[in-house]
Amino acid sequence: MKGDPARHAVNTITKKELVHRIAEESKQPKVVVKDVVQKFLDAIVDELARGNRLEFREFGVFETKGRARRRAQNPRTLEKVDVPARRVVKFKVGRLMRERVAGNSTPSSRAGASSDDE
Repeated sequence: MKGDPARHAVNTITKKELVHRIAEESKQPKVVVKDVVQKFLDAIVDELARGNRLEFREFGVFETKGRARRRAQNPRTLEKVDVPARRVVKFKVGRLMRERVAGNSTPSSRAGASSDDE
């Protein structure tokens, strides 16, 4: 809707931009931060590929779910097609992310939390 205050321009933030921000805030070299971020993302993909569930308290849970084989219809041609069974990644939003995205919390609300939970 035009003029809707809840709607705003959406910016795409790249991994490179996040690495830059983290490097500045942590006073670490970008190359080190980039390597850590990439290893973290690779580890998530590897664990999901093994069928494992990843839980990051307050952030969310990544897991894979099986999708059964099914018959579908091509909307353009109306032709029936077989869709094979497959595994897909699901993400369930954690409390902190849900609150922050909804605008009910500030970044400092996490200050007293233990990093051991992560």
